[in-house]
Amino acid sequence: MYIKRKLEGKILKYLDSPEIIAVVGPRQCGKTTMLKKIFDSLDHAVFLSFDDRAALNMFNRNIDDFAEVYVKNNKYLFIDEFQYAKNGGKKLKYLFDAHKIKIFISGSSAVDLTVNALKYLVGRIFIFNLFPLDFEEFLSFKNKNYLSSLTLANKHFKSLERDKAGEEVQSALLKYYEEYAIYGGYPRVVLADDDAEKQEVLKNIFNTYFLREVRDILGLIEDYKLEKLINGLALQIGNLIEYNELAKLSEFTYPTLKKYLNFLEKTFICTRVKPYFNNKRTEIVKNPKIFFYDSGLRNSIINDFRKLEKRPDAGALLENAVFCQLTKGGYEFNYWRDKKKHEVDFVLKLADRELLAVEIKSRIKTNNSASIASFNKIHSEAKIILVHANVEKNNKTESLPKDSLIQGVYLIYAV
Repeated sequence: MYIKRKLEGKILKYLDSPEIIAVVGPRQCGKTTMLKKIFDSLDHAVFLSFDDRAALNMFNRNIDDFAEVYVKNNKYLFIDEFQYAKNGGKKLKYLFDAHKIKIFISGSSAVDLTVNALKYLVGRIFIFNLFPLDFEEFLSFKNKNYLSSLTLANKHFKSLERDKAGEEVQSALLKYYEEYAIYGGYPRVVLADDDAEKQEVLKNIFNTYFLREVRDILGLIEDYKLEKLINGLALQIGNLIEYNELAKLSEFTYPTLKKYLNFLEKTFICTRVKPYFNNKRTEIVKNPKIFFYDSGLRNSIINDFRKLEKRPDAGALLENAVFCQLTKGGYEFNYWRDKKKHEVDFVLKLADRELLAVEIKSRIKTNNSASIASFNKIHSEAKIILVHANVEKNNKTESLPKDSLIQGVYLIYAV
């Protein structure tokens, strides 16, 4: 079953443009499936993967022979698993300049594209990130009938607004959102028949990551240290990174630790979110916070798939799910924390210069928040919304008072 990804429409807009199209993202997020769908709609096109050693060796050893076999008489060239190519950027530049063919490449690591390839392809390439499913795509896989229940809360976000949907719709969507937060958005996981299969697929995705990215690309022999680092990070989602603690846990020196944190970002495992501030004297906090690109993969790493109501990390897990939505929506965002430890989960700088602060809670009984009040004193121009999942039965949130700083309260949240 093929479910159209949002990115497909963006790529099709550039089908007739001369630029190389690069799609990068984690393994098994749907890159190959999406590009094969585009390929199937085209004439005079060839699709190959550098998992095929013969094609890869020809590309690496004799680019003219490669062009004779795969480029001649074709208008479109698709190359999957491009990260395995040696000097790939330089050779793509040659194909692009000499043969004027439209090229699509994909890979599960941004390392080669950002470090080696890009310097040869400036002005010749558009790079797109494909991540696991966002919540709307997740619903397309699970039950399209509920998509219409996600209404446009404002010009930037779709949400299920509190008190504007019937109890049956609220209950169903919250159940789906809880599944999304616990098992994530990898397409193969979403389509699995039961929880046991979902967990097995996630475990295999992580194991494949170590076999292919860590050993093939990084060449890391002591991968047990990296695994300890990833486990430590998985236990810190939504929290400030403690570099000294992670260095002791992983046995990496501080420079090596920073190197592997960069590698984890380039291979789409987790990333750091920096603080937002205008006033260094009162707001600046240097350490970033850590989030995983897929909450299901994170839960697989710590082997915890309990329901939200039974989890001590329910708030952090929902915060990570919202992080996934913001990342997949292409938004720039930070977290906010002052020196008195008041904190707002995400601050978004929108295209129209609007500032939006987002606070995420798993259990709320009041809209009062010292952190929001402290943030508002400094950033009175910001719009503030509260996001929550009613994981406790009969947990009714207070109505917003007339003078509330919060402009919107949403049961679930989707970009």
